[in-house]
Amino acid sequence: MISRGTLNASLVRPREVFQGDLLANASCLILAHNHPSGDPQPSNADKIVTETLVSVGKFLDVNNLDHVIVRSTCDYFSFRDSSSLIAA
Repeated sequence: MISRGTLNASLVRPREVFQGDLLANASCLILAHNHPSGDPQPSNADKIVTETLVSVGKFLDVNNLDHVIVRSTCDYFSFRDSSSLIAA
């Protein structure tokens, strides 16, 4: 776990997201977070964070395979499946 959010927000900094990957010498990662509200559709903030993390990943040579948003049931949103993930 990188961050624990409040009712409607979570602070995400690239430094913390990539720290474990770099220490493990990983070449790729999959981002994931939950929407307890029950709506797995990405918010504007989710889209901005994803674009930022993909850009940082390119700089660090860490491929972002996907960013998945899950809700309390088996429903989810995949940036990769929706072609919303910027190719790394």
